[in-house]
Amino acid sequence: MACVRREYFVGLDLGQKHDFTALCVVERAEETFDVREPVSYQFLRETRLSVRHLERVRLRTPYPDVVDRVKAVVMDPALDGRRTLVVDATGVGAPVVDLLCACGLDCEIVPVMITGGASSNGAGGERRVSKQDLITGLQLMFDLGELQIARGLAETATLRNELRGMRVKMSAAGHDSYGSGGRAAHDDLVLAVALACWRAKGPGKWNWFGGRPDGRG
Repeated sequence: MACVRREYFVGLDLGQKHDFTALCVVERAEETFDVREPVSYQFLRETRLSVRHLERVRLRTPYPDVVDRVKAVVMDPALDGRRTLVVDATGVGAPVVDLLCACGLDCEIVPVMITGGASSNGAGGERRVSKQDLITGLQLMFDLGELQIARGLAETATLRNELRGMRVKMSAAGHDSYGSGGRAAHDDLVLAVALACWRAKGPGKWNWFGGRPDGRG
């Protein structure tokens, strides 16, 4: 007989005038079987990650309205397990995080500063994750079949198009950055899903390229 423990991670990438605010829900289902490993004698476990919700908020939606929408998603009774909200706190994110903290959400709120370059840093309790780590980590999860997308989500095609459109940009100083190619391209859903998955997997298990296994750069 198996026991399933479900946990939900809501990723929020905040847009501005010309960028969408993107919202997603990633479910982590950990199934424990009534069978023990022969060496460690621990019960066998299987963890599955699935994207259960994808959404782009209408352009130029006031941030208080964005907060109301996030609250509705986080408080949805369908999310019947522990919930964590992971927010891009870069730029305009800081004051929106304050609004989210004040709106009565019954979940953990994790602000994340998305940085340039190729390293992540968790020193001093501040979560700092490079955009490179987020994007390459998410791409690898899809390549390895570690992340599934639930059927029937309206924005699935948009997410896949954003992933296909990601480009590495090299500055004159030799620093690389990641973003979507083309004037009309966006990476909002990619970042929302990547933030949720980064937390769902655990920061210490996320850094695929460079850095230390504990996520401290």
